[in-house]
Amino acid sequence: MSSTTNDVNVSYLDYKGKHSGLLGWILSVDHKRIGILYLVSMMTFFAVGVTFGFLMRLELIAPGRTIMDPQTYNSFFTLHGIIMIFLFIIPGLPAVFGNFFLPIMLGAADVAFPRLNLMSWWLFLIGGLLAILSVFLPGGAPDTGWTFYIPYSVRTSTNVIPALLAAFVLGFSSILTGINFVVTTHRLRAKGMTFFRMPLFVWSLYSTAWIQVLATPIVGITLLLVIFERTLGVGIFDPALGGDPVLYQHLFWIYSHPAVYIMILPAMGVISEIIPVFSQRTIFGYKFIAFSSIAIAFLGSLVWAHHMFTSGMSGVAMVAFSVLTFLVSIPSAIKVFNWVSTLYKGSIKTEPPLLFALAFIFLFSIGGFTGLIQGALSVNLHIHDTSFIVAHFHYVMFGGTGFGIFAAMHYWWPKMFGRMYNKVVAKAGFWVLFVGFNLLYFPMFVMGWLGMPRRYYDYLPEFQIYHQLSTVGSWILITGLLIMFINLFNAIKKGKKVTEANVWGGETLEWESPTPPYLFNFEKAPEVHGGPYEYKRNENSEPELKEEKA
Repeated sequence: MSSTTNDVNVSYLDYKGKHSGLLGWILSVDHKRIGILYLVSMMTFFAVGVTFGFLMRLELIAPGRTIMDPQTYNSFFTLHGIIMIFLFIIPGLPAVFGNFFLPIMLGAADVAFPRLNLMSWWLFLIGGLLAILSVFLPGGAPDTGWTFYIPYSVRTSTNVIPALLAAFVLGFSSILTGINFVVTTHRLRAKGMTFFRMPLFVWSLYSTAWIQVLATPIVGITLLLVIFERTLGVGIFDPALGGDPVLYQHLFWIYSHPAVYIMILPAMGVISEIIPVFSQRTIFGYKFIAFSSIAIAFLGSLVWAHHMFTSGMSGVAMVAFSVLTFLVSIPSAIKVFNWVSTLYKGSIKTEPPLLFALAFIFLFSIGGFTGLIQGALSVNLHIHDTSFIVAHFHYVMFGGTGFGIFAAMHYWWPKMFGRMYNKVVAKAGFWVLFVGFNLLYFPMFVMGWLGMPRRYYDYLPEFQIYHQLSTVGSWILITGLLIMFINLFNAIKKGKKVTEANVWGGETLEWESPTPPYLFNFEKAPEVHGGPYEYKRNENSEPELKEEKA
């Protein structure tokens, strides 16, 4: 990124470079502008994915046909999964807030490979458009579900290949982002920024980046093999051609369960940033939280087969994967314990970011505990492929990662745009969203326990009350989302101007950069002389805490 001396102290929003207008954004190699590009495109795809989910819930308000036929339902179900997983949850925090804040939190001027960073956004956009295009091509939208399970995905006549290509391209985008983050973390830290002085959000992105680099190629090759099988008739996975469909499941989940942690680890990093700021307490157990991110990334790569307990495997393998499933919960529990310990005796300020962070802890804990229930073999055999799994998945993914994204938005929005949103409206939107979320997904635990299968278009009348509650919950949830996003995006134009660098009283480096950040982030290269969460004033006012530490 070339610039004159006079350009250095200009906000990234006001910088006039080689190109102007829209081209100045879509061709920019500034990590902050790329983060904003990801934000806009991701929110657009999110709106489409939510619309598909809303229509599915409307269909399920009563048994039989309501607003669509079974084929349309299957297509909406597939597109909802593909868009929400590959275009919102996986890229959400790393691509938007990782791109924007990782270099700033490390004291760097940009990521290690700026042009590669821009390329990753273009690949993301191309992959997303390919997924949307599959709806309009002859043959109809794909109807396989986001998992593309064999043998159906090689036999259906719908547009599976464009959807597979979309996921393949999005995988490249994810890999490029991961490479950038690993190299940036190793090579571009500010003077004095040792690994154990890095913010915990950086630790979570670093752990996530390794999963992106190492696990994503597996699913990329797998999806490519499905394309070969459909086009060339090669018998790899299709049993009719001598293939093995269980092999596909293994290859898919070897990536897709670590992908769960690509989704959740950055959200955990966000919570680790918010909790100490709004409790004004030094984070409890910094190194434990940092190492738990690495442990989650490692152990999360070893538990994929718990998705396949009903697919057929040896008793020894089932017990081994069940034990590993329980083990992976330990580092997650360490994080929750340390967050709650940080809040203890803190000077707590109930600002909107903290509300979303506390909701994350509550909802993720429900998702985590229900995951342990499924990890028990005897229980899993009964609740596998029921609505119980759908509820668990959404409590972890939406209640966890989704609320983590919303927490990050409310935390860093004033820093990114130099405008403050309406806090009263933000709190109102939060409570509507929280109530709607639980009303939407908690009944699924109950009906799943009673035997309601997932992925079904129709159901028995005995499950109708639970589906009605869920559908009403979806209406409340969407109302909360509308309140939240209208408030945030309205703030960009009409919000109160924010000029102070440290909006919330944080201790990490992004709060030392101007608001909004300069083109190269800082007036001069920062030097780091201590840890990122040293709230000494609050702690020095608590003699009992000193005694405990002693």
